[in-house]
Amino acid sequence: MKQLTGIVATMVGLCLLFVTVGFAQGGPGKGLKWSGSGGWAPGSPYQRLYNPSTVETVTGTVESVDRITPTKGMSYGVHVLLKTGQETIPVHLGPAWYIERLDTKLEKGDKADVKGSRITFNEKPAIIAAEVKKGQNTLVLRDGSGIPVWAGWRR
Repeated sequence: MKQLTGIVATMVGLCLLFVTVGFAQGGPGKGLKWSGSGGWAPGSPYQRLYNPSTVETVTGTVESVDRITPTKGMSYGVHVLLKTGQETIPVHLGPAWYIERLDTKLEKGDKADVKGSRITFNEKPAIIAAEVKKGQNTLVLRDGSGIPVWAGWRR
């Protein structure tokens, strides 16, 4: 009986140890970087650049579609260079793991209307897109306060 009690006590102790280590490691939702977000989670330093008070709509032609890594430690994202009547401005769409799975694709030469927050990124003007309209299709990327739609993707 003493031996059985010792085995049970050891098993309980090991279970508690594993649970404690699991909590110490953190889990989904702990901190600002969600599991699998690649740094694109709401509240991350990059996402805090979006400012609803600087939202504007620009219209132009897509000059290029590129992959960029906005800040150190993030997974790469998709951005386009949009040539308007006044400027050619980078438009940040979102993480490639989300954007590249959408049905509507932006390509060089496409006409597009972009609604988003004008920011200064790497000391140059840029727009973080909330919506992109191409023909009859509209890509909704963020809500009115700038929360990205991929924050709830696959929940």
